Amino acid sequence: MDLPKYDGNIHPDEWINDLHTYFNIKKGSIDIKIVISLVDSTIKLPTGIDNFEKLRNALKEDISFTIFKNTNKRKLQSLKYNPERKGGDTSKFISTFRKLCYNAEINDIEEQKRYLYKSLPNNHFDYISNEFYKRMKNVNSINELAKKFEDIVLEESNLIRKESIVALKHIATGKYLSSISNLRYTTGSKSQLVFVGSSEPDPNSLWKISFGKITNVCETQKFS
Repeated sequence: MDLPKYDGNIHPDEWINDLHTYFNIKKGSIDIKIVISLVDSTIKLPTGIDNFEKLRNALKEDISFTIFKNTNKRKLQSLKYNPERKGGDTSKFISTFRKLCYNAEINDIEEQKRYLYKSLPNNHFDYISNEFYKRMKNVNSINELAKKFEDIVLEESNLIRKESIVALKHIATGKYLSSISNLRYTTGSKSQLVFVGSSEPDPNSLWKISFGKITNVCETQKFS
């Protein structure tokens, strides 16, 4: 592990924590003069810095830190959540979201909620956006925010939608609605025959949901 340098592209708190970690690993004393020498020469520091707190404050007062925070705010504004069923990665998304909030020093939970909500798909039929709006009112920390978001994502992943494969179980008998492609009624419509099959699901009891052009989430009802 090399001594980490500071060039304005990392949060000063994180950089100083990394330095403490480095010196703890090396079991050496921390020389503030050596630490100051690790700051990029384009960042002008005032004289009289003789401890980490003074250095931290000086770095945060430099224009580079303002630019760093604003850059991370803009990244938050452009951050978009892509559902996992469309190839997204919720873990990486939340990690990125939290890191950007930290870097931009956005600590107010209401502001964090607004940024997270704006990152969600803007669709009237989108389950995650709708549920997020309803459930976030009493959330008071970023950890709770991430937990609630994960709960919603998990629920959304189990929703029945177009192209979903389902099995329909008859409540009274415990048997599954089944059909065989080449088995048809001999009279009437002569369409594919539907029957109550076994009490265990099998390939004949699997159904694919199709809505034509309808794209909203399907909610099936139990039947008896």
